[in-house]
Amino acid sequence: MKPTNYRQALINKVGLPVAEHVVTSDFARTAYLSAGEGQPVICLHGAGAGAVTWYPSIGAMAKCFHVIAPDIVGYGESEKPDAPYDRPYFAAWLKDFLQSLGTKKAHIVGLSQGGAIALQFALENPQMVEKLVLVDSGALGAQPSFWPMFGMVWMNSFPSAAANRFNSRYLLYNPLSRDTNHGDYSVEVLKKPGGKKAFTQGRGAAVSPMSKDLLASIDTKTLIIWGENDQLFSIEHAETAVQVMQDAKLHRIQNAGHLPLMDQPEIFNRTVIDFLCAE
Repeated sequence: MKPTNYRQALINKVGLPVAEHVVTSDFARTAYLSAGEGQPVICLHGAGAGAVTWYPSIGAMAKCFHVIAPDIVGYGESEKPDAPYDRPYFAAWLKDFLQSLGTKKAHIVGLSQGGAIALQFALENPQMVEKLVLVDSGALGAQPSFWPMFGMVWMNSFPSAAANRFNSRYLLYNPLSRDTNHGDYSVEVLKKPGGKKAFTQGRGAAVSPMSKDLLASIDTKTLIIWGENDQLFSIEHAETAVQVMQDAKLHRIQNAGHLPLMDQPEIFNRTVIDFLCAE
């Protein structure tokens, strides 16, 4: 039997034409997905799998925007160099990636660790960010409790179907809401050469808490979206961030965990699109 192409199966679920590209710079070789036309929206996935994590949202957003979803350096089909994999490193990669595409300014939507990268990028390059969407974001102070941390360590150290099943219960309100190809692809990527580097060399630095002073200095118009049932990053940290940041508001999604785009895709997509389209 021919092996399943998990990545392609997720791309096929988007429901609209998706182009696959690779851009190479002195920084890194970056694979990315592109769909739609209009104002660019950069979608940054979390610490696992790659751009196909956005399979529930690319199609909806691409009806209004030019969606660009990269495999962040160290993940997916992108290059996996030896590197610190901390926020400044990822932000430098993102700037290099956007400059390689000729993108001067874009909306940035970041999930989990991708949210932490988006925050650092907005801090360092505010002129390149139109609006910011942080989805169950790292860097806001939340630290996983024992069992979610155990699941992450197991998955990233000994990737397997069993580790993925265990991890899923802490990522989703309803583990069945995630396409099985996403879990399978997550395992596949970790087993590739260099697939564990972002975890073993980064050591969680990218999602370490950002100081309140730094958060308060970000004046980009920001929407923070949080699954109310997130077992990985507690929603209390989102509530605190909204009070600290200059122009931020919080939208809670019920019956959703750390991946609300999978648990409640229709609500999530409508919330993001309404915010990005608003004046």
